Amino acid sequence: MKYHVPYSKSTLEFDLPPGMRGTVVASKQVEPLSDVKAAIAEALTHPIGSPPLREMAKSGDRVCIVFTDITRASPDQLLVPALLRELEAAGVRDEDITLLCGIGMHRPSTDEEKVAKLGQSVVDRYRVIDNEPQNPKALVDLGVTPGGTPVSAHRAAVEADLLIATGIVEPHQYAGYSGGRKTLAVGAAGEALIAHTHGPAFIDDPRTRLGRIEGNPFHDAVTEAARRANLRFIINVVLDDEKRVVCVKAGEMEETHAQLVEFARSIYEVPIPHQYDVAIGGAGFPKDANLYQASRAASYLFFAPTPVVKPGGFLIIPARCEEGAGDGVGERRFLAAMRDAPDVQFILDDARKHGYPPGQQRAFVMAKVLEKARVVIVGSETPDVVRDCKMTPAATMKEALALAACELGNALDVLVVPHALLTLPVVSDANR
Repeated sequence: MKYHVPYSKSTLEFDLPPGMRGTVVASKQVEPLSDVKAAIAEALTHPIGSPPLREMAKSGDRVCIVFTDITRASPDQLLVPALLRELEAAGVRDEDITLLCGIGMHRPSTDEEKVAKLGQSVVDRYRVIDNEPQNPKALVDLGVTPGGTPVSAHRAAVEADLLIATGIVEPHQYAGYSGGRKTLAVGAAGEALIAHTHGPAFIDDPRTRLGRIEGNPFHDAVTEAARRANLRFIINVVLDDEKRVVCVKAGEMEETHAQLVEFARSIYEVPIPHQYDVAIGGAGFPKDANLYQASRAASYLFFAPTPVVKPGGFLIIPARCEEGAGDGVGERRFLAAMRDAPDVQFILDDARKHGYPPGQQRAFVMAKVLEKARVVIVGSETPDVVRDCKMTPAATMKEALALAACELGNALDVLVVPHALLTLPVVSDANR
């Protein structure tokens, strides 16, 4: 049997050696929206828990739209122009609108990426800027939440009369599900907020988990941060494995997000009978352009409600990693922490004792994964970076599977998850 997983903008085909038993798991299939533009227009005309934008905005208002960066597959090239048409109908002037790329602690977006996310005509017509999480002059201090989270966000967002965000709702390792509050509360946040919510206390908390919203301290913190910034309107989508829009909703932040999460759970959460010896997880473009993002495929499979691999198992991730570890501040911190530590236990102990700056949380997360499992990156163009990050590079899937067989034997149960970031395998209650 031939198996296929995403690799960059293409796919990687492979088969399993004799003795290995393969199981493929994918999110549930639903019909993609036949007319996405019409669905977006309908969502904006009949928003959830909110008046339509053309009734909320008026001439003279300063408006900020926070949109996702290039590492997110949110179709902002459709969402943002639709929002801009509503604002134009309300009489808002072009010069009063700011489009803020929610890069979080990632590198600034390039001109080409801004065009890819928004379209050339939008970039030419409106002010388009990036978040500046380390620039105090670009941020507004919004105090500290009751849970102790220091809240700051980009001035363009906080000082707007009307703050809007786009987003994509999918399983997220810390937030449970992404989207809603997160594009603003992390993407447009200051470094202190990102550092606190991505710190070891949050990540070690068992309630900070993929698929979990209720009682999740990360979710609670970023929701409160978005409230303080006065995020008044969102438009978010749910995508299928082929990155096609299957659901779009707009309106008030919390109720709109809750409805999208309910829909997302119905397709992304898939039961599996037991843990496996090996899990092969696909990430694909744009996530597998660097190791910081591609490693999410491994950590998502590990931090499912029950890890999908047994202790000592293998997580195999095909990823081109043409950008190495990544070029942003956070990505460089991840690489330094992984490379400079003598072993993964040092990373865990040091983080729990001293904490770490934003971005370095990915090192802490991957150390938690590597403490219990082997991570093999297949087809990386930067194998030295993979080694520096205490993962194992393999040129081909055949080589990766041979490594697993050498350690675990030939008779292995293999779980193949072609879209590991859009599929949440849940071990049945009886077998947890």
